Amino acid sequence: MTLIAINSVSKSYWRDSLEIPVLSNISFDIPEGEFVALMGPSGSGKTTLLNLVAGIDRPSKGTINVGGTDITSLSESALARWRSQKIGFVFQFYNLMPVLTAFENVELPLLLTKLSKKERKERSELALQVVGLGDRVHHYPKQLSGGQEQRVAIARAIVTDPTVLVADEPTGDLDKVSAEEILQLLDRLNKEFKKTIVMVTHDPRAAERAHLTRHLDKGELS
Repeated sequence: MTLIAINSVSKSYWRDSLEIPVLSNISFDIPEGEFVALMGPSGSGKTTLLNLVAGIDRPSKGTINVGGTDITSLSESALARWRSQKIGFVFQFYNLMPVLTAFENVELPLLLTKLSKKERKERSELALQVVGLGDRVHHYPKQLSGGQEQRVAIARAIVTDPTVLVADEPTGDLDKVSAEEILQLLDRLNKEFKKTIVMVTHDPRAAERAHLTRHLDKGELS
């Protein structure tokens, strides 16, 4: 079953009166439960496409439908609400709050929900257990390794039980051993928890974990 349908999507940015095309007439479907890697050289439009799927940015032309919702037609406030409920974000740099513990960082997205304090606690602790950090709940980011910080970031991404996990170079700032652990975790989230994952990566080892690899070059998909 198709979860994400990208139809004739193009994206350009404007610099004064100069139009800079980034993506050109992209169409492809991502089935539910798929693990997709987007590869390509710098400037090929990988992150732009990821941001469009995640509703961070809007296409210049075309439509993107996720789980039956045409996200390109949503208002800014409706899109923000949709993002908070449906998308989990994992970035190259972990974007953790240094003054908050691992638990508090993971709980952050839940503060925007109607969950009770008890429910938030249960969900946050479960997410940390899933990523193998049940014993690091009260640690601050500076007390964790890079790989552990990325695990906290992944726990924060999955705590809302999102429909889609988007990952932008999730291993780009990690050593080889930590990168392999993060890829194993993403693989597990896909296989065991049936998470649909769209990952941008330069790393062929990371792409090997995906079931489907698509290449972008000069804004065109192959």
